[in-house]
Amino acid sequence: MQIERKITLPKIGMWIVLLAMLFFTLMPIVFMITASFMTSRQILRMPFSWIPEGFAWENFAKAIQGNDQTYIFVRNISNSLIVSTTVAVTTVLIASLTGYGLAKFRFRGRTTIFMMIMATMMIPFEAIMIPLYMVIMMLHIQNSYIGLILPFLVSAFGVFQMKQYLTTFPTEFLDAARVDGMGEFGIYARIVLPNCKPVIATLAILSFRSQWDNLLWPLLVSQSDKMKTIPQYISNFALERSTDEGAMMAAALLASIPMFLLFMSLTKYFIGGSAVYESRKG
Repeated sequence: MQIERKITLPKIGMWIVLLAMLFFTLMPIVFMITASFMTSRQILRMPFSWIPEGFAWENFAKAIQGNDQTYIFVRNISNSLIVSTTVAVTTVLIASLTGYGLAKFRFRGRTTIFMMIMATMMIPFEAIMIPLYMVIMMLHIQNSYIGLILPFLVSAFGVFQMKQYLTTFPTEFLDAARVDGMGEFGIYARIVLPNCKPVIATLAILSFRSQWDNLLWPLLVSQSDKMKTIPQYISNFALERSTDEGAMMAAALLASIPMFLLFMSLTKYFIGGSAVYESRKG
């Protein structure tokens, strides 16, 4: 049986808006990729040519070496990987445990605790940045991985996301596991977590990206070049005296690759998550 789909004016307008949004979203990414293979003369030439005249592979060598040719890029991107991965893992674990407790256990003060956690989302980071820095200084953990990671170990938004997702999780499965003699930690590890892959993937990507792009806090905590992160490297690279536009684009492209790989590796869980959400809503 063939279903006829009518093309209406609202649908055409929706497609035009979506295509325009896609174009303006992808245009900077395409510019970054093409410009990373161009020389500075080609990038600054007007009108801009989107197709490189030749592949300037030396841009990537300059991006990795840096203007001082110390290859600090490798250390800085490793720092970002360590910090972002650690924060993503701890955020998922702590948020899932807290969200599970708030969603599936009945105890006095549960709503108050949840509201207090949500209230922390209303406080901008800039308002607590200086007190946090003073604490880091008193603990003598500045210019270290602990200083970079500690303020971001848990996310109030992550707790909210996990709690809302687990609220719709069938309690019957948990009760059946308890009847079979499974402990609460076993239920969490063997039943709850495997069935939360869509929301875990979303939370992991958001947490990883927020730290990967974080510039303000590392500027305060990291004084030595060896403890700086990749946003600091790109910022310093752009401000140095012998700025090379092609090398800048190459550094930005190299810094974007881990985020692209993480997103592409977890894309299937977004599709699965949409299907689960629609089935539960129905």
